[in-house]
Amino acid sequence: MISKAEIKQVKLLHQKKNREEKQLFIAEGPKVVNELLKSKFLVKEIFATKEFKVENSKFKVREISEKELIQISALTTPNQVLSVLEIPVTKLNMESLKQELFLALDDIRDPGNLGTIIRIADWFGIKNIICSESCVDLFNPKVVQATMGSIARVNVYSCNLETTLSEFKKSIAIYGATIDGGNIYSEKLSSCGIILIGNESKGISENLLKLVSQKISIPNFSSEAESLNAAIATAVICSEFRRKKS
Repeated sequence: MISKAEIKQVKLLHQKKNREEKQLFIAEGPKVVNELLKSKFLVKEIFATKEFKVENSKFKVREISEKELIQISALTTPNQVLSVLEIPVTKLNMESLKQELFLALDDIRDPGNLGTIIRIADWFGIKNIICSESCVDLFNPKVVQATMGSIARVNVYSCNLETTLSEFKKSIAIYGATIDGGNIYSEKLSSCGIILIGNESKGISENLLKLVSQKISIPNFSSEAESLNAAIATAVICSEFRRKKS
């Protein structure tokens, strides 16, 4: 059972300003919640219907009804469980990242795209992503849901991207995904560096393009298609980087 006061507090976390104030966020669905229960995230509460099976028995689950779950959920179709977790304090370690391949995201606005990109990064063993401050909030419920639990394994940092990339440019390559870049299938690619992905409609901003070491693109084999979705483009690019590394 959940009280009216608790329902109100959980629903407040649907909004970014309240998540930032309370330093809490919500995650929903058996897959996402069970992945987060195995991670570094600190769990405050788990509200679930009787159908939910928790994979980690050390956590206390508070049973609620379907009606109560609907009241607190941010999803159109709630699914068994909602967890409240603490937003962790993260600090970017630039030195360690210089030895890796990682993503930089410029002004990604769609929650589904950001969540899917995090899931893609997890699939390709990319452990770190840096986001511009204008990207959609990492802890937006739609972002968390779209990661399908990969948010538990991929570190995501928000920063002034121009300042941060200016520092990285001194020591590692920055690959910018652009329409006019070199064919990714024939370009020489490093096993470490930064893959910079731009805004869904505008691409990489001019101030960041100046910092790019090498422009890369996915060749278009159709005369009609104008562009690829940002998340799909990220998947293709990450795949080629990993293929050339193997």
